[in-house]
Amino acid sequence: RKTPFTMQRLLQGDVGSGKTLVAFFACLRVKDWSGQCAVMAPTEILARQHAENAARLLEPLGIRTAFLTGNVKASGRTQLLKALKAGEIDIVIGTHALFSKQVVYKDLQLAVIDEQHRFGVIQRQSIIDKGRHTEEQPSVSFEPHLLMMSATPIPQTLALTAFGDLDISTIRTMPAGRKPIKTYLVKQGNEQNAYEAVRRELKAGRQAYFVYPAIDSENITQELKSAEEAFENLSKNVFPEYRCALLHSKIPEEEQLRALQEFRAGKVQILAATTVIEVGVDVPNATCIVIEQADRFGLAQLHQLRGRTGRGAEQSFCFLIYSSKITETGIERMKVMRQNTDGFAIAQYDLKLRGPGEITGTAQAGNLTLGIADIVRDHDILVQARTDAFDYIRTKVAP
Repeated sequence: RKTPFTMQRLLQGDVGSGKTLVAFFACLRVKDWSGQCAVMAPTEILARQHAENAARLLEPLGIRTAFLTGNVKASGRTQLLKALKAGEIDIVIGTHALFSKQVVYKDLQLAVIDEQHRFGVIQRQSIIDKGRHTEEQPSVSFEPHLLMMSATPIPQTLALTAFGDLDISTIRTMPAGRKPIKTYLVKQGNEQNAYEAVRRELKAGRQAYFVYPAIDSENITQELKSAEEAFENLSKNVFPEYRCALLHSKIPEEEQLRALQEFRAGKVQILAATTVIEVGVDVPNATCIVIEQADRFGLAQLHQLRGRTGRGAEQSFCFLIYSSKITETGIERMKVMRQNTDGFAIAQYDLKLRGPGEITGTAQAGNLTLGIADIVRDHDILVQARTDAFDYIRTKVAP
């Protein structure tokens, strides 16, 4: 640990492949060094799931964990921040609150950023800055190790992997017993076909998600379907014999947690939601997901949403309902989702469709000019060039 060279690593693994468990093992190593770890997730739902898993798996080993978000009440927050500063917490798990001004770590040695593509470059740097310090020699500074995790690397991630000081580790396999999710494309107007397929799964005792691009009908200018209106239709007209719940970001936190807990417990059969369920919802009995106006979503979002299913031993299904006014790019995205279940293949298509973004900047999509090289076509050559450059620095430049 006491070295000017710290880890900067991306851990890639498909949805449900076990990245979080790998991160927990890394945290255990840092605990051996008497250091602290921060695990940051983009949503409170995902952060809470990680915190619950950490408490279940690590606290019996004597690891002191804590959960911190912007919604933690003031009384508990004050005590938590005091304990964190005193080094009485080994692993703190939370959202953007982990790098807020009031948060002070005693010795932050590892920052884990889950779903890293949901954070900006400046946000990622902010959590690292919380652990940067200078040792006895004024000219030597240290910063925490960084482990970023992603199921669908965005174009900028792929570019950084090829050209930046970012190493990569890959989980290629899935837990035993998982079956590939079957994906179907359904044109808007033919939704009943998808609904009937879902009904068959519900009759077999399974559960289902319905995802919509908007929360309500207010301020909608693009004829987007709203979760609130759809929830009313699903519960009263389409599936009146089953219990439905609604989940979106405007619902109070306590109600969100109650809806999720009841869905996990099987008391609710249908969960109508926005993309708030994109990450952090793990219900093995949920075998269906219907994504309305799917052409409005990006590839990474679609893959993450589809990954809410396929977490048990039963066959799972994804229905992508697309608009009659779908664009050419939308058609391409639908084809990619229909033909691929591998997050890495989807990321490559995303790279082709969106461009890699700025390698050293903050933009995450767009064109990259590399003279005669093409980042997609010449990927292997560019990676080899990066390897050769680092080899040269180690042998010719380093003392």
